[in-house]
Formats: sequence, structure tokens, C-alpha cells
Amino acid sequence: MMYVAIISMIMMFAGLTSAYVISSNREDWVSFDLPQALYISTLLIILSSISYFLAKKSILKNNRSQTTIFLVITLVLAVGFVFFQFEGFNQLREVDLYFTGEGSVVSSSLLVVISFAHLLHVAAGLVVLLVVLFRHLNNKYSADNALGLEVGGIFWHFVDFLWIFLFLFFYFIT
Repeated sequence: MMYVAIISMIMMFAGLTSAYVISSNREDWVSFDLPQALYISTLLIILSSISYFLAKKSILKNNRSQTTIFLVITLVLAVGFVFFQFEGFNQLREVDLYFTGEGSVVSSSLLVVISFAHLLHVAAGLVVLLVVLFRHLNNKYSADNALGLEVGGIFWHFVDFLWIFLFLFFYFIT
């Protein structure tokens, strides 16, 4: 089921990024620099993937305390990612690029829509991280039984790689 969900998410974002590319040919298209906060959020989500990977390696060595530390770090980095995404939306408004209404342009509106759609998936990822952490703290995972942690990792890494793709897409297309 996880892979079916991932495929459907890929299709959704393929459609959204296609709309962005097609819309970039409009006469009223406005190019702009990506908000600096999106660079920071990208770094945070990359670091969160690394910390989750280290958590998985730690549980496979039955190092529970190190696993806990890396899972908490992953969660903190994920929350930081969300914070800087919203900060990026604020930075767009500061340069008079709005999602909707007077002053909105197609390019910034699509950037916000695509980023927000990704944020909804990150919210699901935060729930996954919380469940994995809770289950880990309740001794559900070990070197012999880490399936839940591994499945949570598949989703979290997918959300991370999806943002990296989207960031690079915006960087080179915007």
C-alpha cells in the first residue's frame, strides 16, 4: 500500500509541476528568486533524512539510546523544515508576491500550491515520525524487529526526496 500511495503522490506532483512548466509560457509570468528560507528548509530536510538513516542503523545495532536521539533529531529537523517553509511564504509576501488576490501572480501562486501540497505530506510524515518514536520508546523495535521503523523511513525518505526534486525544479525553472 505504501508504494501505491507513493506512486499516486508522484503522479500528483508530476501534474502540478507540469502545470508550472506550461504556465511559465504565459505572458503574465513573473520570474523571481526563491526565498532564502526555502534553502534553509531544504538543508533541514536533507539532515532529517540523514538522522533517520542513522536511527535505523542504530536500532539494527540494538543501540536504543542512540536510536532515540536520532529519531528526536529527525523530528526536530522536520518541524524546522515546516517552520522555514512558512517563513518562505512570508518572504514571498515581503516582496509583494501573493498566493491569491491583488498582487498575486501565477508563478508565486503555483509555488505556494505545490509547496503547500508537499507540506500536507510532510504533516503526514510528522505523524509517522511521532508514531515511530512512540513505538520505539515502548520497546517495539529491535535489531530483529525493525519493520515499522523501516516502513516509516520509506515514507519519510520519499517526502524528503520529493522536496529535493521540487526545490531543484523551482531553482532551475523559476
